[in-house]
Amino acid sequence: MTNFVDAVELKFWLHDGQEIALFDVREHGQYGESHLFFGVPLPYSRLELEVRRLAPRLGVRLVVYDDDGQGVAVAAAGRLAELAYTDVHVLRGGTHSWQAAGFALFAGVNVPHKAFGELAEQAYHTPRVTATELARLLADKEDVVVLDGRPFSEFQKMNIPTATSCPNGELGLRIRDLVPSEKTHIVINCAGRTRSIIGAQTLINLGVTNPISALENGTQGWYLADLGLEHGGKRRYPDVAQARSPAAQAAQVEMRAAAEALAASFNVPTVSAQTVQAWSQDPQRTLFLCDVRSPEEFALGSLPGAQHMPGGQLMQANDHYVGVRHARLVLFDSDGIRACTVASWLNQMGHDASVLSQGLASQLALPTVAAAAMPALPKISALNMAAGLAKGELIAIDLRPSMQFRQTHIAGSRWSIRPQLAAMLAGTHLPVVLIADEQGLAAYAALDLQPLGLSVSLLEGGLSAWRLAGLPLQSAGDSPADGDCIDYLFFVHDRHDGNKEAARQYLAWEIQLISQLDALELNSFRLPRAKAA
Repeated sequence: MTNFVDAVELKFWLHDGQEIALFDVREHGQYGESHLFFGVPLPYSRLELEVRRLAPRLGVRLVVYDDDGQGVAVAAAGRLAELAYTDVHVLRGGTHSWQAAGFALFAGVNVPHKAFGELAEQAYHTPRVTATELARLLADKEDVVVLDGRPFSEFQKMNIPTATSCPNGELGLRIRDLVPSEKTHIVINCAGRTRSIIGAQTLINLGVTNPISALENGTQGWYLADLGLEHGGKRRYPDVAQARSPAAQAAQVEMRAAAEALAASFNVPTVSAQTVQAWSQDPQRTLFLCDVRSPEEFALGSLPGAQHMPGGQLMQANDHYVGVRHARLVLFDSDGIRACTVASWLNQMGHDASVLSQGLASQLALPTVAAAAMPALPKISALNMAAGLAKGELIAIDLRPSMQFRQTHIAGSRWSIRPQLAAMLAGTHLPVVLIADEQGLAAYAALDLQPLGLSVSLLEGGLSAWRLAGLPLQSAGDSPADGDCIDYLFFVHDRHDGNKEAARQYLAWEIQLISQLDALELNSFRLPRAKAA
């Protein structure tokens, strides 16, 4: 039996101070077109793969929604009940009823954090520099350093000439390695606005005395000013284990004290391993143990039970890591700088963030959250699948992202995605072979085909095995059609693909976000009261 919640009651739940997991179970493109402010993206196609990571406590109050409350939300609620979640609800009428009740819907992704960035700029009056001003400084060989606050993978796609990759969560730890002089003008950029603002203000809040600016509108502003971007950049922050000069070591000691003072100023508690251990046994609260160090450090080892949540992205895209509003977030690092700095921002965003005393050296060990048990799915070799296709004896369905299918796919295969799969195959009696990069993605999609009584298997080794066997591949151009690519959000991506109008629209959307917030949404943040300019 499906439990429903009305829009007005859900609005109350979102602001009553109690834990709630609100999941938008439509696919990424649908979510990005129109969703609730606090809606966390959890596509039905990836539901079982991601839900235990995003909502580890099975008793959490949980709400799922779609467009009308009758489609994938009901299916998702049923699957969550089967996974032992005990308090699952569906938003009656979905986004349609939410809007009909007078509540706003939002386009885009990471909306709460982008809106927060705009509010932070107003509250702090973060200094900024335009693309043309920065270009002049660089051309005149002024004493200026450009640091890109995005993850290195994003930096490699495009960067401001001369820029060095240093994700925002790493700035406090590494700034004196990258900028030894206190006279150098530091400019922080991202692709748009938020991380430029938060990165620059992070250094200011930490008491860094250099001239500091956010690059207005980031790489998009640079591109819109008809300035050239670099691609495939390799300049990046130094490894944390490298030898530091005595001056840099002394600066790190000072920065640790500054970070601790910053955290204290925003009421960030420091908690012991014993306290966190006790919290992990609390059946009424959700706990996330967050390792905010770099990917390279996390790969070398972490605390048992911790999830990797790089500090910069935990501030920018919290909903990719934490699916429970008002959950306890315990942050740690190995240096005493990054966790304090990131937690200071998280608490301003309205989260319940603490810092683990002694960090990586605390010896805290929590149980690892077990993933859902993956259903078994028979496999078929590339050669056997090719023979079956040639004889018309099977159907091949490609579940990889739609844009990857457009680029290259197995000749004779068709693209689909879990929410559409059963309808696509209704009426067929041929065996079905699923093609996927992740075995779990196909295994869970196959569950939805069981009522059809079809024989379903997985291409062993995926597209790589097909390619190694020398079997034919082809591209599809514009197939599937844009309207069918429900997993892809076009307006977010087009801004990086030479579409200046898309870039302008995106920046206007970002700036206007805060005008869409109601009083309750605005009050969910804890920024200092804005000062007169």
